[in-house]
Amino acid sequence: QVQLVESGGGLVQAGGSLRLSCTASGRTFSNYAMGWFRQAPGKEREFVAAISWDGSSTYYADSVKGRFTISRDNAKNTVYLQMNSLKPEDTAVYYCAAGPTYGSSRPLYKYWGQGTQVTVSS
Repeated sequence: QVQLVESGGGLVQAGGSLRLSCTASGRTFSNYAMGWFRQAPGKEREFVAAISWDGSSTYYADSVKGRFTISRDNAKNTVYLQMNSLKPEDTAVYYCAAGPTYGSSRPLYKYWGQGTQVTVSS
């Protein structure tokens, strides 16, 4: 079992930045690929970014490419999502997830955090 806790969400103006963190406990963090997903009101949960177990590979949704950066620190059991040039359409609850395989599909991820709200005002 892996427990995931997100933090770092909040209210920011358009063009601003936030850094989300997700800290894991339980099984060995470095065994898992990690992903970030988001869900806006009335919409399905969508993929944002993913990172392989060792951080050597990353993958982004087209909507955030060039603005968001995913990274991880296995010594701290933490994955990060640096979000720059934020837009109102980035407003959503952001979830981190852990799974054995790296990718953009939700079923790949077995463990999920409770989410953190990001609100971008125009």
